[in-house]
Amino acid sequence: MADNYISTSSNFIKRIVVDDLQSGKHKEIITRFPPEPNGYLHIGHAKSIVLNFELADEFKGKTNLRFDDTNPVKEDTEYVESIKEDVKWLGFDWDNLFFASDYFEEMYDRALLLIKKGKAYVCDLTPEEIRQYRGTLTEPGKESPFRNRTVEENLDLFDRMRKGEFKDGEKVLRAKIDMSSPNINMRDPIIYRISHATHHNTGDKWCVYPMYDFAHPLEDAIEDVTHSICTLEFEDHRPLYDWVVRECEMEGQPQQIEFARLNMTNTVMSKRKLKALVDAKVVDGWDDPRMPTIAGFRRRGYTAEAIRNFCREIGVAKNDSVVDAQMLEYFIREDLGPKVPRTMGVLRPLKVVITNYPEDGVEMLDIENNPDDESMGKRQVPFSREVYIEQDDFMEEPPKKYFRLFPGNEVRLKGAYFIKCNDFVKDENGNVVEVHCTYDPETKSGSGFTGRKVKGTIHWVDAKSAIPAEFRLYDPLILDENQDDSKDFLQNVNPNSMEVLQGFVEPDMKGAKPQDKFQFFRHGYFNVDTKHTTEEKPVFNRIVSLKSSFKVEK
Repeated sequence: MADNYISTSSNFIKRIVVDDLQSGKHKEIITRFPPEPNGYLHIGHAKSIVLNFELADEFKGKTNLRFDDTNPVKEDTEYVESIKEDVKWLGFDWDNLFFASDYFEEMYDRALLLIKKGKAYVCDLTPEEIRQYRGTLTEPGKESPFRNRTVEENLDLFDRMRKGEFKDGEKVLRAKIDMSSPNINMRDPIIYRISHATHHNTGDKWCVYPMYDFAHPLEDAIEDVTHSICTLEFEDHRPLYDWVVRECEMEGQPQQIEFARLNMTNTVMSKRKLKALVDAKVVDGWDDPRMPTIAGFRRRGYTAEAIRNFCREIGVAKNDSVVDAQMLEYFIREDLGPKVPRTMGVLRPLKVVITNYPEDGVEMLDIENNPDDESMGKRQVPFSREVYIEQDDFMEEPPKKYFRLFPGNEVRLKGAYFIKCNDFVKDENGNVVEVHCTYDPETKSGSGFTGRKVKGTIHWVDAKSAIPAEFRLYDPLILDENQDDSKDFLQNVNPNSMEVLQGFVEPDMKGAKPQDKFQFFRHGYFNVDTKHTTEEKPVFNRIVSLKSSFKVEK
């Protein structure tokens, strides 16, 4: 057993777990994923989900999903349900589902215990006065004039706070620790505040609510969590975490462990800022495909497996760093490449008339669905006298090394024939609107033709049977790569983060359903949108382009 533990240890958190199991400190590992239901989960939460669930699974332990719902003003059932959906979609299932609000009565009792021990007091200072009294990193704080209230007076006031006799902000309950502590978090932190707001889970039963730093360690202890894994910003809060567990005389003894949060280029990692994007209608919701939310990634077409692989690859560290967003895209391509069928779509259509093809002629061409996987078979694609190609696959006066279609040049239509440009038609603005070509019937793909060769192969769709489609191409929503700390982040929103194009796809795409994924020849991987697709017109979100210079170091 011990040898197995050692062999699986590959980061500092696992080493702690291994030591705890080998020493007998714990017989079973229990982790938790504890989001606050005040927004949708983002890719940073995915890292925490993968870490907590897979750590417990590896050591045959358990993981709780717990909603830290101690702030009724910001929380909502919509967010609770979205979080459940995201965790399950990522491929995980919790052993227990808990709400911090389920423990409100016990938390209140533990606060009463602190008061009785002389470890907590009711304070009448305003929020601004509390900040002034707290001191700075170089100067100690000042004691509140209400710090030495008697136990009886504090019990009475706290009871009246619960009964709703005071207004929001009029009084708070503070822990009595040390106003001269070098750790500002230990300078008599607030542990309860008044909030006359309806709670999504408890309704109007309560008007006093525990603060996160008080509630979180109690929740972990109540649930017998062994390893409470959180991000580095909570490292300075650990002494308070341990103080609460100890002074509240909890039986459970959880250990807080901090790791570096996920930071990604061109990506906002703040629910507050993501909510600002939604509220300002910069995006069309939390699940907008440009959003770094799990719901947004899912709608765009990212796969759970790719996200899990990405989270495993970036690993667990003690130092903050910034991950290139292209790394996540790399894992998307790695996952989709072998799985999805290939097809052809024309995003910016230009009509080609094959003048020597029979006017009423139609033939069905057999084209492979995935050249890398013969088991995916072939599809039949109609071909007739008129087809659509991409506008940038034709140039009237091409530069050197342009091997696509231009006057006098011959190219292959993928899976079909050689065509040669003979003429073209312009509109009154001088734009080419139609190209006239001839085809060579001897050059049909798969016929064994070994004559002349061409340097260019372009994709197409049959004009007569093509299905109108909308394509949405995405660029980063945020322009500044490392702007997450910027106060004016809305100023860095990319005005060109989405390009909407009207084009055509092959006729067999008429049956494409939301969340179906394809590789469009030369354009990249696309996903059928869940919100805007209709029976008459599919909408495709580009997941990622086909190629990137990014490589994962082995």
